[in-house]
Amino acid sequence: MALAGNPDWWRGGVLYQIYPRSFFDSNGDGIGDLPGITQKLDYIADLGVDGIWLSPFFTSPMKDFGYDVADYRDVDPMFGTLADFDHLVEKAHSLGLRVTIDQVLSHSSDQHAWFKESRSSRDNPKADWYVWADPKPDGTPPNNWLSIFGGSAWKFDTTRQQYYMHNFLVSQPDLNFHNPDVQAQLLDDVAFWLRRGVDGFRLDTANFYVHDAELRDNPPWVPGTHRPEGAPKENPYTRQMHVYDKTRPENIAFLKKLRAVLDKYPGATTVGEIGSDNSLATMAEYTAGGDKLHMAYTINLLESPLETPLIRGMLRNVFDVLGDGWPCWAVSNHDFVRVATRWGRDKGGDNDARLRMIPALYTTLRGTPCIYQGEELGLEEAIVPYELLQDPYGIEMWPEFKGRDGCRTPMPWMNANIPHGGFTTSDAPWLPVPQDHSGLAVAEQMDDPNSLRSFYRDLLAWRKIHPEIIDGDIEMLDIDDNVIAYARMAGVVRTICVFNTTPDARTVTLPGHSDANFALNSGSVTGNQLSLPGWGFYFGTI
Repeated sequence: MALAGNPDWWRGGVLYQIYPRSFFDSNGDGIGDLPGITQKLDYIADLGVDGIWLSPFFTSPMKDFGYDVADYRDVDPMFGTLADFDHLVEKAHSLGLRVTIDQVLSHSSDQHAWFKESRSSRDNPKADWYVWADPKPDGTPPNNWLSIFGGSAWKFDTTRQQYYMHNFLVSQPDLNFHNPDVQAQLLDDVAFWLRRGVDGFRLDTANFYVHDAELRDNPPWVPGTHRPEGAPKENPYTRQMHVYDKTRPENIAFLKKLRAVLDKYPGATTVGEIGSDNSLATMAEYTAGGDKLHMAYTINLLESPLETPLIRGMLRNVFDVLGDGWPCWAVSNHDFVRVATRWGRDKGGDNDARLRMIPALYTTLRGTPCIYQGEELGLEEAIVPYELLQDPYGIEMWPEFKGRDGCRTPMPWMNANIPHGGFTTSDAPWLPVPQDHSGLAVAEQMDDPNSLRSFYRDLLAWRKIHPEIIDGDIEMLDIDDNVIAYARMAGVVRTICVFNTTPDARTVTLPGHSDANFALNSGSVTGNQLSLPGWGFYFGTI
């Protein structure tokens, strides 16, 4: 059973993302697993989050590390069993933690039984379950669509003498959402996990489900306009406007069907990953009205540099565009350079202060924050040498784009004296544990009241007793070019949040007299004059 209680827990609740391969290895094979996660749930609960998000653990050939699903209703043996998953859910619920899991609905593995049947002939029962198309008369692909992972989005199959579509790896064929049987099957697979007690889903590539039925060519990107999102600029994928291969209007109808399934399970929620050419508009469309996604996130904060005007403008756009929609905020995840590096040491000033300012900022925005494992320890992006790379995306795009392995290295639990940071007893973890990560290990920070990890815990504890931060309104404020400021409001309570996003100390004028109400404030106020050290922040009532 799902965890009882507030069905709107997700509105302002805090999620903690777990990448199962890299969290904790319980059986010594070098790969994290579900029993390992269960063993460490007390650590997560102690942090003060409201729920966890598990990246994929389903049966998979692991060409894309679980985002290529071969069975939507089973656990891959490397991670454990369904019984292990049930035990994880039971333990999480006993600690008051909600459990959300990834759902990769836009595509499956080419090893899925559905695709094996679909590619066997043109007239089998699942012949139309995937996106198949005839070649052009000259044998070339049916259109100009590109794969995010490089090359054409089409792969020729010699048995059917047709191309199949793959937005990602060749081994990740796209499901055909124009077929109602496909939609019905996927919705039933979602319900399978709801019946098993999960509290929600993170929806991978939620705007990729439906493609243009006419297979029209995408137009080229126009230089000088906003560059298409979802891939680094070095990737040819960004040279097209993705008008026809994703973010189709027909996607809305499926999201409404999905929401109808979720609504049968009070407290169940969805958070969609949006990577479109105008992600903010898509996020607003997908979360508005209370009949589609509960919340969504874009890659804006995940790939943006720490530039005050850029971030302030992006936040203002989000809240101007979103309306009654609800955002999810993350500054790190399994696909992007860790924030401790991206908003990093090269900025100068007090490094510890910068690492505290970052969560203070994104956990007090209107929305639902998501912490990526190890972020609370201050882990920086790992440098993984080419010969140890595992990510096919990085191997394909090396050296300009080094892939995603640097943010996926194992969680360090013990100090540098313990091999591999205590992640595994194996001599060969699936990715190396950097020596500097072991120096930031959980064991080094748990009992230190001045550690970054303790700061996260104190910040989340303060957050829980401030309803205006959890679910209040927000008003962006312009008080200085070098700070980000906003007010959070609920009833007569008005809390101002101010962040110095530079390494230099500065004094700013607040829009009224303020009283501090957070012991960990790094700024000080006299009347309406606020003094902030470099990377300082301030919360107070006005």
